[in-house]
Amino acid sequence: MKKIEWRNETIITEFILHGFGDLKEIHNLLFILFLIIYIMTMAGNLLIIALIVTDQHLHTPMYFFLGNLSCLETCYSSTILPRILVSLLNENYTVSVNGCILQLWAFVFLAVTECYLLAAMSYDRYLAICRPLHYSTLMNFKICLQLVVGSWIGSFVIDTILLTFILKLSFCGHNLIEHFFCDFIPMMNLACSDASQVKLVSAILTSISTLPPFFLTIISYAYIIAAILGIPSIIGRQKAFSICSSHLIVVTIFYGSLTIVYLLQDSNELRELNKVFSVFYTILTPLFNPLIYSLRNKEVRGALGRTISKYTTCIQVH
Repeated sequence: MKKIEWRNETIITEFILHGFGDLKEIHNLLFILFLIIYIMTMAGNLLIIALIVTDQHLHTPMYFFLGNLSCLETCYSSTILPRILVSLLNENYTVSVNGCILQLWAFVFLAVTECYLLAAMSYDRYLAICRPLHYSTLMNFKICLQLVVGSWIGSFVIDTILLTFILKLSFCGHNLIEHFFCDFIPMMNLACSDASQVKLVSAILTSISTLPPFFLTIISYAYIIAAILGIPSIIGRQKAFSICSSHLIVVTIFYGSLTIVYLLQDSNELRELNKVFSVFYTILTPLFNPLIYSLRNKEVRGALGRTISKYTTCIQVH
C-alpha cells in the first residue's frame, strides 16, 4: 500500500477490494463464471442493439429506448466485471483512490441513467396501452430523443456534482473495502475527513434523481394494470399484458435488488447477503435484461429470425 505523510496522518493512495478475499479456494471457478457472464452480457446486449439498428420493424419508440438500455447495460457491466476478472486472475485486489472514485462515478452515473430510462419506457408503455389513439403524436421521435438525451445528460450533471464533493475527501489509515467494487457507503466509511456533507449531498441528489422516475414508473403501471383489467376479453388482456410484461419484470428486478442492497448497507451481520444481492443487480441484471426482452418478445425473436434467414441465404448464394 502506498502512503504519504500529511498533517501527521497516513494518507492512503490505494484501496484493497476484499469482496472475494475469503473465497481464495474458488477464485479460478469465479474467474471462469464471471468471464462467461461478461461474454454473454456483452453478446446479448450488442445483439439487441444490432437488431434494433438493422431491422426496420424495430424502429419504434419502445425499441429506441430498449437500444439505449442495452447500450447502458454494456457500459454498466464493463464498469464492474473487467476489474473483477483482472483481480481474480492476478490475485491483486488493490485499486488507486482516484481509480476507485472513477469507478464509483461511472457506476452511479449509469445506475441513475437506468432509473430515468426505465421511467421513460414505463411512460411509453402507458401511452401505448392507455392512450393508443394519441400514441404516435405523444411519443414521436423528437420526444423520444428528448427523453433519452435528458436521461443521459441529467444523470451526468447530478453525478458530476456528487463527484466534486467526493474529490474533496481524504482517506487515511484503514484501506480495506469489504466489497468487490467501489460502492459509495464502503468508501465513505474510510474517509478521515468529515464526510457528513458528502453524505447529505448524496442523499439529496439520490432523492432528486431516483424518487421522481420511481414514482413515475409506479404511477404508469398503476394506470396500465387498471386499463388491462378493464379489457373485457381474456385475449385482449393477454395481448395488452404481453406488451409491457418484459419491461415490468426488468423494473421489478432492478428496483427490488437495489432496494434490498441499500437496506442492508449498514448491517455488519448481513454484509455477506449484501454482497450476494450486489452481484445480482450489478452483474446478473445486465445479463438477464437481453434474455428477458428476447425470449418474451415476439418482435425481437422475429427480427432475430429474419436476420438469421438473411445471412443463411447470403451464405447459400455465395
